[in-house]
Amino acid sequence: MSFKNEKISIIGSGLIGRSWAMLFAGAGYQVRIFDVIPNQVTQALTDIEKQLKHLESIGTLKGTLSACQQFELIKGSSSMQECLSDSKHVQECTPEILELKKKVYKEIDSLVGPNTVLSSSTSCLLPSTFTDGLKNKHNCIVSHPINPPYYVPAVEVIPAPWTSKDVVDKTCALMKEIQLVPVRFSKEHPGFAVNRIQYAILNECYHLVKDGILTPADVDNVMKEGLAMRYIWCGPFETIHMNAEGTENYIERYGESIRTISNTFKPTPPWKPEDTDDLVKYMEEWFPLSELEDRRNLRDRRLIAISALKKEMKEKDD
Repeated sequence: MSFKNEKISIIGSGLIGRSWAMLFAGAGYQVRIFDVIPNQVTQALTDIEKQLKHLESIGTLKGTLSACQQFELIKGSSSMQECLSDSKHVQECTPEILELKKKVYKEIDSLVGPNTVLSSSTSCLLPSTFTDGLKNKHNCIVSHPINPPYYVPAVEVIPAPWTSKDVVDKTCALMKEIQLVPVRFSKEHPGFAVNRIQYAILNECYHLVKDGILTPADVDNVMKEGLAMRYIWCGPFETIHMNAEGTENYIERYGESIRTISNTFKPTPPWKPEDTDDLVKYMEEWFPLSELEDRRNLRDRRLIAISALKKEMKEKDD
C-alpha cells in the first residue's frame, strides 16, 4: 500500500472522528481534521498517535503502512475551508443535534465542489432532515459506524431520497477500501437498522428487569454467554436456517411459538429517568462510573482479539 494523493476531511475531532481518521490513514489517504474548538484537534492528534503506536505494538494496526507513516498522513486544519479544500470525501462527526447538523451542512455545502461526497456519521437522524435545500444534496449520504468503528467493521450506508446512485456506490467502495463492511440501504428508514434492532432488544430487556424476572447481570449473560456467542459468527437468519433443516422447516416448527410469545410482548417502555432509578442504581453499583474508562479499554481489547480471531478463521475457511 502506498500513500494516496486524495484527501479525506473529518469534521469533528471526538472519538468517532478519531477512529475515522485512523481508518482512512490506514488506507493511505491524506486526512485533515477540523473542529470549532482548536485545542480539541490538538488533543485528538495526540490521542491518535498514541492509539496507532499501541495498535502497531500488539500487531492489530490496519493497512500496510507503519504507525508513523499513518500518523504523518493526519493533520489538523485551522479552518473549515482549509480542511475541505480539494477533498474527495467529507466525514461529518458533529453531535446528534438536528439544528447543528443543518448549520454545519449549509457551511460545508458552500465550501465544496460538485464532486465531493458529504457523509454524516449520525446514528439516527435521517439524511433528508439536514440536507434538503443544499446545492450538492445529491452528494449527501449517511455512513453510520458502529462504536468503536476501528474494531467493529459494520457501517450503515443510508441515502437521502435525492442521493445519487453513484454516490452510494462510491461510498460503499470507500468503506470496503478502509476495511469496513458496508450495509447498503435502499432508502432512509427511521433508526436505520442497528438502533432499531438494538432498541427492540433493550425494550424486552427492560421489561424482564422491571418485572423482577431477571437482574441486569442475568440479562447481560443471556446475551454475552448465549445469543452473542452465536451472533458473532452468524446473523439471526443464518441462525434459524441452521437451527432446523432450513428456514422453511424452522418456520414450520417454531412459527406458532414465535407468534404466541410475541403476542405477550409489552408496549414500548417510557425510558424516562424517573422510571429507571432501580436500573441506574444497579448498574452504577455493578460498574461504578469511575471504572467506565477501564471497562471501555477492556471492551476494546476484547474486540481487538475477536477481530483478529475472525480474520484468522476467515483466512482458514477461505
